[in-house]
Amino acid sequence: MNTEAKVGAFVLGCFSVLAFTLIYLINAQLGLHTVPYRTYLRYAGGLEPGAFVLFGGINVGKVTAVRPAASDPTKIEILLDVKENTPLNEKSVAKLGLVSVMSSAALSITTGSNDAKRLAPGSTISSQEAASLDDITGKLSVVADNANGLITEVRGELHGISGDARTLLANLNSVTGQTNQRKIRDVLDNVDAMLATERPKIDRLTDQLNTLSQHADETVQNVNGTVSEVREPARKDLAELQNTLLETQRLLADMQVLVKANDYKVEDTIDNLRIATENLDDLTESVKQRPWSLIRIRHPEDRKVPK
Repeated sequence: MNTEAKVGAFVLGCFSVLAFTLIYLINAQLGLHTVPYRTYLRYAGGLEPGAFVLFGGINVGKVTAVRPAASDPTKIEILLDVKENTPLNEKSVAKLGLVSVMSSAALSITTGSNDAKRLAPGSTISSQEAASLDDITGKLSVVADNANGLITEVRGELHGISGDARTLLANLNSVTGQTNQRKIRDVLDNVDAMLATERPKIDRLTDQLNTLSQHADETVQNVNGTVSEVREPARKDLAELQNTLLETQRLLADMQVLVKANDYKVEDTIDNLRIATENLDDLTESVKQRPWSLIRIRHPEDRKVPK
């Protein structure tokens, strides 16, 4: 074998090793096994086969196909392969995303919920539409139109405010002019003169008020002394009155006990009085019918009927 053949064989061997290494690294990155899923969007936003599939921001697969859906051509069917054991669940949502600002579009899938049921291979992932450039441009146009109207309105209000400010400045200039300054100076001079004239009266009035306050303090002190002197005898009288009331209560309690103890005797006395009253009534009736009974002891015999 000549030298050229050996060099060619060496180059082919190196290329084979490099290709095997690249395939191994790609498989190691994407995993040995992938599972298919699909989702549907109305706006793909430049998404192409081979775009990254992100699960919570982590690269887990590739987009394999982007095409109009056969059942509904208004939707875009997106087929994708992700690493096996990627925890896609029923709460996961697919939407357009970006790996970085300068990169192409990618398919971003949210992590969903840990309590949600896992999606089986080949299932459809729920989707959420992203705003297209046309929608964003339309909204910006509306905002710009509203901003123009607002600027025009603000300009009109600024003209009114500037006019009011000029009027206010003119009024301030007229108030602070030399004429008003002289008037204010005259008023202040009059106030100073009045204070100088009335100051002795004010001083006398102040002295009288001080004297009156001193007398008031003495009166209050005298009243406090009188109240203190009267307070102690009043306390003693109240204490004696309280003792008297307690004794009266005890006396009434003893009388109640005595009355209850002699209750049966009172009833007997009442019965005897009632019997005596009845006997006296009988005696009175007897005296009325036979008054001689008070003189004679024996009852006179009845007269015989003459024969």
